[in-house]
Amino acid sequence: MDETAPRRRPLWARSTFWIFMGLGLGVVVGGFLPQDQFPEAYNGFKFLSSAFIALIKGLIVPLLFSTIVVGVAQTGDLKAVGRMGGKALLYFEVVTTAALFIGLGVVNWLEPGKGLPIDLSGQSHVELAKQKTGWEIALHLFPSNLIEHAGKGDILPVVVFATLFGISLTRIRPDQRKTVLSFFEAVSQVMFKYTDLVMRLTPLGVFGAMAYNVSHMAAGKTIDGEFIKGWPAVVHLVGKYAALVGSLYLALVILFTLVFLPIMIVCGIRVVRFLRAIREPAATAFSTASSEAALPRLLEDVVAFGVPRRVASFVIPTGYSFNLDGSTLYLVVASITIAQAAGIDMPLGTQIAMLLTFMLTSKGVAGVPRATLVIIAGTCASFGLPGEAGVAMLLAVDEIMDMARTMVNVIGNGLAAVVIAKWEKVFGTEPVDPEQREALEVPTASP
Repeated sequence: MDETAPRRRPLWARSTFWIFMGLGLGVVVGGFLPQDQFPEAYNGFKFLSSAFIALIKGLIVPLLFSTIVVGVAQTGDLKAVGRMGGKALLYFEVVTTAALFIGLGVVNWLEPGKGLPIDLSGQSHVELAKQKTGWEIALHLFPSNLIEHAGKGDILPVVVFATLFGISLTRIRPDQRKTVLSFFEAVSQVMFKYTDLVMRLTPLGVFGAMAYNVSHMAAGKTIDGEFIKGWPAVVHLVGKYAALVGSLYLALVILFTLVFLPIMIVCGIRVVRFLRAIREPAATAFSTASSEAALPRLLEDVVAFGVPRRVASFVIPTGYSFNLDGSTLYLVVASITIAQAAGIDMPLGTQIAMLLTFMLTSKGVAGVPRATLVIIAGTCASFGLPGEAGVAMLLAVDEIMDMARTMVNVIGNGLAAVVIAKWEKVFGTEPVDPEQREALEVPTASP
C-alpha cells in the first residue's frame, strides 16, 4: 500500500460533495421561493451568505499579516536561500506574472461580470464611484496607522507594513529573529486552523449565496428590454454563472498552452511523460480542491520522474507559497468580474496596481481552502470595489472554479521542480526505486 497516497473518504464525507449539494439546493429552493413572494425566505438566504462572508472578513488581517511576515522573513535573504532558491524565486515570479496578465486579458475580453447579480444595497453611490488616481494609490501604499488600516479592512497598507516588517526581521540578530519569527509562525498556524473551522461552513454559505441570488432573479428582471421572471430568469442566471466559470477555465487552458507547454519544450521535458507522472496528484487536487491533499504524492511522483529529493523538497513546498499560478490568475479574473458586475470602470493603470497587490497578498495561504475569497475581500476594498458583495456573488460557484485552479497550482509546482532540477543540471542524477518508477509508467529519465 502506498503510504504517501491520501486516504480515500466516502463521497458523502467529502466537503466538495456537500458544497455541490448546497449549490444545487440553492438553485432549486431559490427558484421555488422568489423574493417578491417569499421575502422572509430571501432574507434568510441572505443572512446565511452574509454571516459566512463576515467570518471571512474577520480572517483577513491576522491571516495575511502573519503569513506575509513569515514568508518574507524566510525567503527575503537570498544568500540564506542559496543559488537554487534564487533561481526558484525568479522562476516563480516570472510565471506568476504571466498568469496574472493572462487573467487580465481574458476577463477584459470576455467580460463575464456583465449581467451577474451583485447586491450593492450596503454600498453608497459615493463609495462605489470612488476610484483612486495613480498618485492616490501610490500614496496609499504608505501605512500611517496600522491599527486604523486594520480596523477599516484597508488591506493595501497592511500588506506593505507586513512586507517591510518581514524584511526588517531578516536584519536583526538570529536569536531575536528566531523569537519573533516563531511567534508569527504560531499565529499563522492558529489562523490556518481557525480558517479551517470557518470553511467547514462553506456548504451553508454556498447554499445561502446561490439561493438568495436565484430568489432575487426569480422575482423578475428586465434584460435587453424584456422583463422575465420565474424559471426563465433562473436559467438566465445559471447561464451567466456558467459563462464566468467558462472564462476562468479558458484562461487556465491558455496559461497551460502559452506558458507551461513552451517551458516544457524549451527545457527538454517530454510533455506526455510529465503529465502521466503527475496525473494522480493533479486528479487529487481537482477532486478535493486542496493543494495540501496532493502534496505528499506530488513530492514522491516528481522524485520518481527524476528530480532529486533535495530539490523537490525545497522547490515544491516553497512553490506552495510563491507559485500559485492558478490562484493568482483567478484573483484578477474575480476582481475585475466584481467591477464589471457593479458597473465600475477600472482604468488599466488601476488594474495593474491591483495585480501587483495580488502578487503580495497571495503569498503563503495556499493550504487554506478558498483562501482566495479572503484575499479578494481584503484587496477589493482598497480599490473602491464592493469586496463583500462581490465575494457573496462569487461564492455560489467558487468551488467549481477552485477545483480547476488548484489542479493548475499543483501542475505548476511539479513543473517548477523539474525546471529547477534541469537548470541545476541534476535532473535524473539520483537513483529511483524501480518499482515506484514502473508504477508511474515513467521511462528512465536522462539528465
